Amino acid sequence: MRRKKTDIFVGIMAACVCMAQAIPAFAAQQDLVGMNPDGETQAETQVKSYLTGENVPESIGRRRPVAVMLGNNISGAPQSGIGHAGVVYEAPVEGNITRLMGIFEDYDGLERIGSVRSCRDYYLYYANEFNAIYAHYGQASYAVPYLEQHVIDNLNGIKMGNLAYFRTTDRKAPHNAYTDAAHLQAGIDAMGYSQEYKEDYKGHYLFAEDGVEIVPEDGITANLVKLDNFTDNHPWYEYDAESGEYKRFQFGKEQIDELDNQQLTCDNIILQYSSCPPYGTDSYLNVDATSGGDGKFITRGKAIDIRWEKDSEWGITHYYDKNDKEIQLNQGKTWVEIVQNDRVDSVTYQ
Repeated sequence: MRRKKTDIFVGIMAACVCMAQAIPAFAAQQDLVGMNPDGETQAETQVKSYLTGENVPESIGRRRPVAVMLGNNISGAPQSGIGHAGVVYEAPVEGNITRLMGIFEDYDGLERIGSVRSCRDYYLYYANEFNAIYAHYGQASYAVPYLEQHVIDNLNGIKMGNLAYFRTTDRKAPHNAYTDAAHLQAGIDAMGYSQEYKEDYKGHYLFAEDGVEIVPEDGITANLVKLDNFTDNHPWYEYDAESGEYKRFQFGKEQIDELDNQQLTCDNIILQYSSCPPYGTDSYLNVDATSGGDGKFITRGKAIDIRWEKDSEWGITHYYDKNDKEIQLNQGKTWVEIVQNDRVDSVTYQ
């Protein structure tokens, strides 16, 4: 196994009335420093993020995340804040377009998250796997029974209006609904939702240990992964061996976060093959999020076959290799791609 460079961050603390003095850089895995009532320094405990496996402050890593529905047709892209999501799901919706769901634990500094779009029933299953608070602006009819039964804590823009969301003037509706930390908190407080994980929640994925890099054995080459199963945005990923990350593209160009114009990247890609028939004669899709199936795990320029299964209907999806061993992910961001069973052959690797 290869060793991975430790990320470094620089902390700067204001000091003195007349001048500011820079504090030396500390390794990211050290505790963050604060002040107690006696004026003495105290460390904030670091924990392993349930989303990325990385070391993060406990105030972030043990606060329930929010799972935000994001538009992803040509009018809905680029999205704002998506580069800060620890996990992103992409699944097909009606009209051959896709919709994204970003799962965020560290979102306090984001001035915009969105645009926020409507719920599809299968996304409720995915969000619940992370014990997330689900943020959406409206819903398809097939999601209504689940929302009425309150299978998941959710913030519905149709009902909460300007309390949990706001609209901008730089885009036309419905692509101009956004949220941020203050609006999310207002909605969460209004609904009385706990922001602590359930006591029995132990996380979703298995991650590599600090400093360890996972390179799948016997994997096929996957330096370029093209998802032409999605016929509207035609997304693809390109592996950057120097950073160890995959760069994300769609609509023929780099996919960026509109907040900082930085290209989206991830360390892990999971392809989850699923049945996606329409609901009868309706255009809405009945995506199977529970029955299990096959897929691919892609990381560090390699791809291996996997299978997925859930431990219960509303429980966590687990991914296993050919030896029936649950896979370990590299620390970092993960994209989960829901690939239609009848379009698996449209995914190519180079």
